[in-house]
Amino acid sequence: MEANYSGYQAGDIVYVIYRNPHTYNVANIQEAAVVHHPEHEGQLALFLYETYFPLDSDIAVYTSQAEAEMAYEQSFGSTHEEGLEW
Repeated sequence: MEANYSGYQAGDIVYVIYRNPHTYNVANIQEAAVVHHPEHEGQLALFLYETYFPLDSDIAVYTSQAEAEMAYEQSFGSTHEEGLEW
């Protein structure tokens, strides 16, 4: 997990492990954009699924998909199931 959130800039593309809020046992790696938070001037946010999330230590943020996949596998097991990549 990235520890320094101040190194991001609006426009950066990052990867997060996102749990489905409706089906808690489903998690996957999603691409997210770092953007200026529209309601909190001077703050950055993650834009994912048409929603703004705070860019803070509550969300594991990875700079590459490979890094996110390694963390996913450590936490949840393989990203491959029945020969299909998630």
